Amino acid sequence: MMSQVVTRFAPSPTGYLHIGGARTALFSWAYAQNKGGKMLLRIEDTDRERSTEAAVVALIDGLKWLGLDWDGEPISQFARASRHAEVAHELVKMGHAYYCYCSPEELD
Repeated sequence: MMSQVVTRFAPSPTGYLHIGGARTALFSWAYAQNKGGKMLLRIEDTDRERSTEAAVVALIDGLKWLGLDWDGEPISQFARASRHAEVAHELVKMGHAYYCYCSPEELD
């Protein structure tokens, strides 16, 4: 049995919806529609310095203006941060992930 297709559009709420974001949302929406699946709207609001509620509203308004809809309520990544940390710690404990001790300079 094949599982249902689930796509997502995950913009960062740091400004207005731009043409690249609109294209990505359209492709995700169209694929889900074509396959009888669903599309989720996941707000990538973990950049707390630049993310704004006004940008979230503008993104949602832009998607609605384009006629694109999604299934369920928009999902806030920041609101789920504690769950993500919980799963990450469990993966480390099981040996399926590891801590990175690189400095920010080493990662650049």
